[in-house]
Amino acid sequence: MNATAQPAPGAPATRTLTHLKSSNLIGSLYLGSCVATTALALYLSTRPGVVAWLAGQALLALAFLRWFALLHESGHETLFRMRRLNEPVGHVAAFFSLIPFHNWKRVHGRHHKWTGWQDVDPTTASLVPRELSRAELWLVNIAWRFWIPMFSVIYRINNFWNIPRLRTLFKNEAERRALTWNVVVMLALYVALVAAVGAAPILRSVGLALVLSFMVEDLLILSQHTHIPQHVSHGEPVRPFPAIDQEVFTRSLKFPAWVSAWLMNLDAHELHHMYPFVPGYRLTAIQYPTENEIGWWRWLRGAKRLRGEVFLFQHRHESGADI
Repeated sequence: MNATAQPAPGAPATRTLTHLKSSNLIGSLYLGSCVATTALALYLSTRPGVVAWLAGQALLALAFLRWFALLHESGHETLFRMRRLNEPVGHVAAFFSLIPFHNWKRVHGRHHKWTGWQDVDPTTASLVPRELSRAELWLVNIAWRFWIPMFSVIYRINNFWNIPRLRTLFKNEAERRALTWNVVVMLALYVALVAAVGAAPILRSVGLALVLSFMVEDLLILSQHTHIPQHVSHGEPVRPFPAIDQEVFTRSLKFPAWVSAWLMNLDAHELHHMYPFVPGYRLTAIQYPTENEIGWWRWLRGAKRLRGEVFLFQHRHESGADI
């Protein structure tokens, strides 16, 4: 089955952007600043006194968001010019992001391939409209209304830790073994860390920061494709949309410049889908006003006015919400 997306009129051709390459220096600066921020945050979080602890947790939440952005760039092999540097850094970023790196890379790659087909894209398949049970409705509406970061947790578990689902998505046995081993090794590292340090000290040092970062990630992840009209294949064979045509299925949030810089322009999601080979920190060099970009505050107010079930399982043509 075929479906069409309106091509982006006036969008720069891919061949004109080949000069926007990755930089070992810029990648190292982003990584180094994240390591320094994490070290300072953990130091403050282990000091006596509530003020130092709160400052440390706030700083660590920012670090966790940067680690997630580093994971994203490493997965695309666009953080460093030298491709062999991306993988080890990706595994470190994955550890701090609570996402196995190999699994992230494979699932996220499939997400880019199938953006626009809601039921084929593994990261949006769970949001295909369906009849929800009373318990599901209650959980979704309560979590969305009261900022409970349930969605970032489900996003991680369902897409990157769920071995039975991963084995369904990827049929090659060697690939399945790699996906499974990444889960096993990551779990072993976390268990070893808890055994060495203790659960209580770890919870005190990172607990609040993780919750804060997940709250922001909820908004960031859900802003990217949720409540935008998508196609549904209904199980029929379909063709993926070319990257340059994926703008219509994607939303970008306009953050303050310093936030965008901290996240390596992870908020410029339309440009990223159109030109996934361009490093995030180079996206601002692309002079093209994307059609679904919206100010973060306007989007947040509009999205939070909707019930969770409406925001997640409908789109703007159905709800009438201009987000």
